[in-house]
Amino acid sequence: MSSSSPKGLSRIAANRLHKELKEWQMNPPAGFKHKVSDNLQRWIVEVNGAPNTLYENETYYLQVDFPENYPMEAPQVIFTHNPPLHPHIYSNGHICLDILYDSWSPAMTVSSICISILSMLSSSTEKARPVDNDRYVRNCRNGKSPKETRWWFHDDKV
Repeated sequence: MSSSSPKGLSRIAANRLHKELKEWQMNPPAGFKHKVSDNLQRWIVEVNGAPNTLYENETYYLQVDFPENYPMEAPQVIFTHNPPLHPHIYSNGHICLDILYDSWSPAMTVSSICISILSMLSSSTEKARPVDNDRYVRNCRNGKSPKETRWWFHDDKV
């Protein structure tokens, strides 16, 4: 690899992402496929619902955007296209999951994020939008990032 890093990423972030991508290619998390592209700063990940869950045989897509100082800062992770119906996933694809915000740790990886999201989906007992979906989505117009949201993590049942 050359000494320069991709535009927008620090050298540390680029090195970390190259390492994570290599590990992913050798041992991808079950139920996920990385859609290959030449953009290291944005990953598109195919998510397949786990067997014997409400999301079995369903496919979704995550867009993972890495900040310049990843892994010190969490990536932005959203569902694209048709997000799953889930009490913690808004219709605009934003995900209410503490590890993506307040509980982020630089020790986490894209694989660990994906496993957490699949676990969140798998443990759901109902397919429904969050109760405040319409208000939240309305407030996020004009491309507001989920990282700009003040999340209130109060539901540990789903």
